[in-house]
Amino acid sequence: MTYRVLVAGASGYIGRHVVEALLHRNYRVVAQLRAGAQWSLTHPKLECVYGELTESEQFLLDIEPCHFVISCLASRSGGVRDARLVEYDANSRLLAVALQWGVQRFLLLSAICVQKPRLVFQKEKLRFEAKLRESNLPWTIIRPTAFFKSLSGQIMRLQQGKPFFVFGSGTLTACKPIAEEDLATFIAEQLTSSSAIDAILPIGGPGPAITPLGQAQLLSQVLQQPVKTRSLPPRLFLIAAAVLSLFGLLFSRARDQAEFLRIAHFYATESMLVWSDEAGAYSEALTPESGSKTLSECYQEIIKGGVVSELGEHKLF
Repeated sequence: MTYRVLVAGASGYIGRHVVEALLHRNYRVVAQLRAGAQWSLTHPKLECVYGELTESEQFLLDIEPCHFVISCLASRSGGVRDARLVEYDANSRLLAVALQWGVQRFLLLSAICVQKPRLVFQKEKLRFEAKLRESNLPWTIIRPTAFFKSLSGQIMRLQQGKPFFVFGSGTLTACKPIAEEDLATFIAEQLTSSSAIDAILPIGGPGPAITPLGQAQLLSQVLQQPVKTRSLPPRLFLIAAAVLSLFGLLFSRARDQAEFLRIAHFYATESMLVWSDEAGAYSEALTPESGSKTLSECYQEIIKGGVVSELGEHKLF
């Protein structure tokens, strides 16, 4: 039997790779795409459906039911309203579809940062995680660490002779970043794994964990040139956020801008590793690893291929 899998958020950063990983494993895949999304992937076992889960789930109920549902939905901005609409509302509509279909598994792509929920998008992620766990469907929640994309944003700056920004000493945080294709493979493998039923799975890429200062040193090796660093105090984000919060009482845009600054402060001060309650610290040893692609290989590909967007992000497609 060839299983049919719905991938929600298929046009996103990880979603497309998940679609490709499933097709490689001979699944029949239904890719849910945003209205107007650009999509060039074609395959005999791929079906595309267009619609906004932030508005309605009816367009999914009009198609043939699937055996599995994978949610790669994620707020693109992290703004207050956007976080609720995507992280909770859209996923809740997707869960309603999965319940009506009676799927064999609902797999949710979450994030490791929800271990310390201070931000709106983190709280909305956890709110849906709780709703999923309370449902009568078998579920799997995957919480990846950092993505290569998030650690590649300063490459263009360095190529222009500008310094690499770090916060504090550059060693306040650490992570085990994972390649998008390695994460997609991990997701596909867990879909039918009995050990992943009703389980929360943190996952990172090949270690060791790396700090922002370590990233600068690695880029210096790859670029074969000295890389200067410039330190910024993370507290600046909180000071600016406090000021904007006053205006946020009247203006939603200011409220979102204040939240973006709080997000920046969080990532400048919190590691993307598994948190150990026993040790009261993030643990590199407790953070599982998967895949084989390293951050060094990613940097080499970006620099060699010149695939850096105007924003300095790794352009995958």
